[in-house]
Amino acid sequence: MPPTRVTIVGLGDSTTAGTPGFRSPLEAPPNGDGNPESQYAFWMMRSHPEWTVLNRGVNGETAEEVRVRLPRDVLGPRPAYAIILAGVNDIFAGQRAETVERHLAAMYADVLDAGVVPVAATVLPYNSATARASGDILTLNAWIENLTKVLGILFCDTHAAVADPADSNRLRGTPDGLHPDVAGYRAMGEVLTRTIEDHLRRSERM
Repeated sequence: MPPTRVTIVGLGDSTTAGTPGFRSPLEAPPNGDGNPESQYAFWMMRSHPEWTVLNRGVNGETAEEVRVRLPRDVLGPRPAYAIILAGVNDIFAGQRAETVERHLAAMYADVLDAGVVPVAATVLPYNSATARASGDILTLNAWIENLTKVLGILFCDTHAAVADPADSNRLRGTPDGLHPDVAGYRAMGEVLTRTIEDHLRRSERM
């Protein structure tokens, strides 16, 4: 069988956009700007040239701001999958996990209602996080994982993919203390690719 052509939207903030090495096509139309390897979308398409992964990340956005764009950026293109990764900027600004949870739950529901498969990704660590912020990220990520089981949607632990093995509240590699380096974005791309590959295999067997 020929490889399955799949369109995937990556919806999120800076960690989807590829900050600081890359500006997404939304930030620098029409094709983005910078080092394309500094975004997980690049690595997903490197593994699967037959996939189209649309980078719809915007640096600095809160979960609510990401949610506002969902009708245009996800429901418009009608992809097979939508990766949703948002919430770190809310926690960076001092919000608690509950604020983010409300918006993420609404995004998962809207994507499901549109017949698109949501991929719920965990919020990444950052090196200047306070103990409270790191705790809120872990609380939020545990909630994400639990909700994916309740809803029966795909879960991807992008936090684990980029975390320092010696201290999971810090990034393994980072150019600015806030965002992954190219190796981190590659690791995100690889774990997201495996999540979608597994789902495609299961779907083909059904």
